[in-house]
Amino acid sequence: MSPTRASSAPFRYAALGPVASFVPPRVVDNDELNREFAPENIDRLTAKTGIVSRHVVDGETSSDLAVGAAERLFRENGIDRDDVDFLLLCTQSPDFTMPSTSSLVQHRLGLPNRVGALDLTVGCSGYVYALGVAKGLIESGQARTILLVTVDTISRFINPADRQLRSLFGDGASASLVTASAEAPALTGFAYGTDGSGVEHLIVPGGGFADPSVLAPKSLPAARGLTPSGRDLYMNGPEVFTFSLRVVPEVVDRSLRSAGVTMDDIDVFVLHQANAFMLETLRRKLGIDPSRFVVEMHEVGNTTSTSIPLALEAALAGGRASRGQKALFVGFGVGLSWAAAVVDL
Repeated sequence: MSPTRASSAPFRYAALGPVASFVPPRVVDNDELNREFAPENIDRLTAKTGIVSRHVVDGETSSDLAVGAAERLFRENGIDRDDVDFLLLCTQSPDFTMPSTSSLVQHRLGLPNRVGALDLTVGCSGYVYALGVAKGLIESGQARTILLVTVDTISRFINPADRQLRSLFGDGASASLVTASAEAPALTGFAYGTDGSGVEHLIVPGGGFADPSVLAPKSLPAARGLTPSGRDLYMNGPEVFTFSLRVVPEVVDRSLRSAGVTMDDIDVFVLHQANAFMLETLRRKLGIDPSRFVVEMHEVGNTTSTSIPLALEAALAGGRASRGQKALFVGFGVGLSWAAAVVDL
């Protein structure tokens, strides 16, 4: 029985509980990429990204990774899956166009049929968006124990000949428990943003029902000298970098003001783990001491919606963050979208 059902106290607030991640076993390190792309190498890219290896799927689907993360969360934290009454699953690489991946995961996990199950198609800012949805469900009385899963198999969208993107992205999943609590508000300061005018800067133009040549002709593989592989991710790195430097400080300010706190009140900052150069630039721009700033991507790469919970779990395990502290989460990227929230760990 979960603690949320063991008391008659008025559970009014949403709180973030344990977090667990899961990555596929196959590792692609930089030595392997250097051998594949010889005589070119990715050393110059590595100096900026800070990524030395990444995990990629080898036949696994998003639901496979999602189930792996959830089962680890249940097993390591003594969670009774019968206590879950809602499943939120954030992914941009679903198993099928329909049905929803959350339906597949609900069945595979053996969650009760009374649960709600919902897919959120948000990328790099997806974890913060999903926390906001979980907060709304709990604090409106619609749910009390939410399993929040993020998962993306982004490597499936990368052209095999795209040296830059293959060195950057990795696959992974996370599972978090968000529960009703009688304590003071623990998820506050939610602030969001969307700029759909920049969709072509980070896009998979093929695989949908729209004509990709109309929306984003420059992103097509042939325009980049690549042989199409069906669904080829395109990223305009300079535009995404400029966008991030513009929106992150602003959304951080809005989030802090909404939560009624200041930068000095935040113990640990966990931003979307885009790449090391971008994070260091943002850290300096925001004036955050390195001791309070989490960077955790070196061996997993940019895992899109999973990067914040994965980095958080690593920070908690490594003693760089601890329960009882106040954290600021910031996601930004594909959409273009961004979001921030203040979280009591």
